[in-house]
Formats: sequence, C-alpha cells, structure tokens
Amino acid sequence: MDSLTQAVLGAGIQGAMLGRFHGRKALVAGALLGTLPDLDVLIDYGDPVLNMINHRGFSHSLFVLTGLSVLFTLLARRWRPCPDYGASRLFLAIWLVLITHTLLDAFTAYGTQLLWPFKPTPTSWSSLFIIDPFYTLPLLSVVIAGLVMGKHPALTRTLCWGLGLSTCYLVLSVAAKAVIEDRVQHRLTEQGETVVSMFSTPQPFNILLWRIVARTADDHYIETISSLLDTSPPEHIKLPLNTALADNLPESPQLAGLRWFTGDWLRYDAIEGQLVASDLRMGLGTGHYSFRFLMAERTGPNHGWQAVTPVYWPRERDTAELGAVIRRIWQQQPPLPLERWERTMTQLPAASGRDTP
Repeated sequence: MDSLTQAVLGAGIQGAMLGRFHGRKALVAGALLGTLPDLDVLIDYGDPVLNMINHRGFSHSLFVLTGLSVLFTLLARRWRPCPDYGASRLFLAIWLVLITHTLLDAFTAYGTQLLWPFKPTPTSWSSLFIIDPFYTLPLLSVVIAGLVMGKHPALTRTLCWGLGLSTCYLVLSVAAKAVIEDRVQHRLTEQGETVVSMFSTPQPFNILLWRIVARTADDHYIETISSLLDTSPPEHIKLPLNTALADNLPESPQLAGLRWFTGDWLRYDAIEGQLVASDLRMGLGTGHYSFRFLMAERTGPNHGWQAVTPVYWPRERDTAELGAVIRRIWQQQPPLPLERWERTMTQLPAASGRDTP
C-alpha cells in the first residue's frame, strides 16, 4: 500500500495499544514504525527487474520483522522503560505495527515475500488497489482526531473504531473479489473456455470495478473488465501469451526471477527486434500495464535472441484512460476500448509523452 496508508495504520495500532500511556507520542512512533519496511526501496539492485523482484523482500519477511520486534522491545525497555506496562505489551504493539504493514501489502497485486528467505511465489491476494481512499480515510480521520485529543480517555476507543471500519472494508474487498471471479468463471465456462488459472485485481481507488485475467490451456489469456454494478455481460478480449518467445531466450536470471515473482503472469511481444515482457497483474488493462521490460534483442531476422540488461519499456501516460476506467465503475456503456488499447502493445512508443513506473 501507499506510504500514507501504512503510516496511519501504524499510528492507529500503536495508539490503540499505547496511546493511554504516551498520547500523541505513540501515534507518531507508530507512523514512523509503520513505514519502516518500505525503506528497502532505497536499495538499488542494478536494473529495474531486480529492483522489482527484490522490493518487499527481506524487509517484509514475517521472520525478519518478528526478530526486529524483539530487538526494538529490548532496546526500548533498556533505554526508555515505562513502568505502566510490561515488555509483552510493548512487543505486541511493535510487532502488530510491523506485521500488519507486510500483511496489508500482501492484499495488493504487487507481490510480498512474507516467508523470506524461503522462496515460494510472493503472496498477492490482490483484493485492494495500492491506493484506496475508502480504506485509508477512516484511519486517517481517527489518527488526526487522536493527535488533536492527545492522552484522552476516548483515544483508544476512537482509534479502535477506525481500525474496525478499515478492517471491515478489507473483508468486503475479499468478498467482492470472490463474487467477481465466480461470475467471470461461470461466463467463460458457458463460452467453452478451459481456464487454467485466474488472477483478479481491483481497478484504481475502489473495490467495485475489477480486471480479471484468465489463463487458458491454449497459451492465451482472456482479460475481462467487470463491475459489481454491471447489468449486462462485461467487455473482454482474448490475446496470446506468446510464451514460446521466452522459451527461446537464452538463460536470463532476470527473466527467471520475473517469472517467479509474478507467478508467470507474463505476456511476451516481439517488437521491431526487441523482446518485451509485460506483467499482466498490474495496470489499467491491455496496452496500459504498469510494468513492461525490454528483456532481449536480436540484430537480424535470422539471428537468435540475446538477453540484455533489462530496462523499462517506455509507455504513454494514461491519464485520459484513467478517467474512463473510473466512469466504468457505474457506467457500463460505452465499454472500455480494449481492442484499441491492445493495438498499442506491439507498437513502438511515441517519441514524446513517455512515462516509466
């Protein structure tokens, strides 16, 4: 999640646990502690792919964060002891702030290595967009109220209300995801498609509109845009994954890492002698994926692919498309122009107006 959300979540938890003893100091400490795991973004691993797959790694590990909680508890008890509560309460407050950070990240589409140093596919429950004001605003409101009231008897109760409302919204997001996936699975089955696996993710800032990607047995994927408010069949498009392109690429640690990190939710395109890998999990949809990487090149039509140091594949700004996506939440007509968006997937980007993640 975004840094503001993580800060107010940490402040809310720390304030609910220790606010009666420390007042505003507990809120500030919780906000700082809640953003700590994301400091790994300051580490440069050498190229965009390695930076992507190592973000939310060791700093988001349940094991590492539990160890840090023990260390911070010992240090706090040694240097700033408080006679009003014991070490167990302090440990629980610190641990909850750190652990909820990484668990909340796991509810987004990006991928979080909860079990680092073990290497299962990073967790991506993908029921929340990375910025969701409906999750964040209740927390932000009660944290601001807490900063105003300070060490007040109602502080704990106020913060618990905010935490409860945000948690209810999180539960609703999981329920919405299940409803949408079931609806799309049923429709694809009726159409005779054999779905091997499915990945769904909410569109920006809400849990009503979803993008669903279904991998089929014939090396294709079906992308569907569906809102919980829809009254007629949603728009969808079937496209090739082109995994043979990746299979013909000489050994590339970055590509292997990208396939692991994304759960192999990748599409490959050969564009003017350049091999581009697109992460299908994040973005507004086909033609507007957030992460696309140049992975290989070839110097002639009869030459094989040569892996290169990955770089971001330039993409156009999608501000106008974002407005159309937001309207699509409640307005099913006109449908999103998936076919027009798709045509940009295999085009060289324009010389101007480029953007990278």
